[in-house]
Amino acid sequence: MGFLSALLVLVLAAILAGAILLVVGSIYFDACNSEIPPGLEQPAKLRIIHAVLVGSSVLGRILENLHICTQIQFVRLVRNGWKHTGDSALFSKDVKFGQIPVRIYQPKAPSAGRRKGLVYFHGGGFVFGSIQSHENICRYIARESESVVASVEYRLAPEHVYPAALNDCLAAATHFLKAANDFGVDPTRVIIAGDSAGGLLAAVVCQTLATKPDLPKLRAQILLYPGLQALDFDLPSYHQNRAVPLLFRERSAFYILQYLNGNAAHLEEVLEGSHVPTNVRLQYRKFLSAENIPKEFKTRGYMPVVHVTGDDDISEGLSSLSSPECSPLVAEDVALRRLPETFLLTCEYDVLRDDGLLYKKRLEDNGVAVTWYHVSNGFHGILNFFDGAWLRFPSGKKGMDAVVNFVRSL
Repeated sequence: MGFLSALLVLVLAAILAGAILLVVGSIYFDACNSEIPPGLEQPAKLRIIHAVLVGSSVLGRILENLHICTQIQFVRLVRNGWKHTGDSALFSKDVKFGQIPVRIYQPKAPSAGRRKGLVYFHGGGFVFGSIQSHENICRYIARESESVVASVEYRLAPEHVYPAALNDCLAAATHFLKAANDFGVDPTRVIIAGDSAGGLLAAVVCQTLATKPDLPKLRAQILLYPGLQALDFDLPSYHQNRAVPLLFRERSAFYILQYLNGNAAHLEEVLEGSHVPTNVRLQYRKFLSAENIPKEFKTRGYMPVVHVTGDDDISEGLSSLSSPECSPLVAEDVALRRLPETFLLTCEYDVLRDDGLLYKKRLEDNGVAVTWYHVSNGFHGILNFFDGAWLRFPSGKKGMDAVVNFVRSL
């Protein structure tokens, strides 16, 4: 018995030492590899969140090496968080639109008429995220705007590559438009929304649905710090915020490659731009250029970058990245003119900031009404922390209220 007790103590001590080492290592990695610019809201909290994400990734790798689960499975579990305990103001139910899981949020209060409907595509770099991880956002929009929200569980990379996620989102949005009356929704008051990678999917879905004369016209689109192009990772925000949590410049390119084909072998070439043929870069230069970014967003040490010559061998295999389905920012003017009223949220300390700024300009140049909300002290993913306890970010709450106010105004 004494031997077993001693062995148990040694095992517990090893586990404790491992946990301490993991915590210290995660904090050290964050301190050495991330940058927290002056002006960013509550930097200590952001460092804690980033360290937790780094730690979960490291622990996931350990579990994968022990053949317990894959790293991606573990990180997804951590990021999905815990199940919401319910909301007295909402009904929620899980349904399927064909084979696509969808969670519906409906206000309990009686309505004088049919409500507005909102189809939401979660973020997470096409690899992470779920209807569970974004439940707080969808519940808040449904409750505060008194709208019906349909949150879509699209397939994730690298198990399911392009165009799986896009096909799921397009099919779910089409289903909701056709079945709007079944949910007490006015089919002429349907909004498409998404954040981050979900923002890209929302933008493409809106561009596609705008060409469908047999479907009701969309009322609006809501794009929350969206990634909208995979051609130029040298825009000012990509360098100014290259190591600002929660999305590094390198990871933004990594995620789009996971989405495209589940293979990040050409990550460096994509970051330097050699995956874009020279003629394509010249074709899109008129609207995909740092010259179109307002001067006030170039004051944090931006230096113009000379792009490398396109490599035909690489660009051939990654040609889809130059298409509007992966880079909706480069869609033709005629496609943009069909788009509905738009709400666009950007964050100053986000690598994807300039994607949003350039899309805003393109939409406005093509006569689309844009309501722009800029979180001047915000970082990528801040809306996920609008309602936390001690990890709550006030600017995230203000951003969510701006979304709700836009929905109410429609």
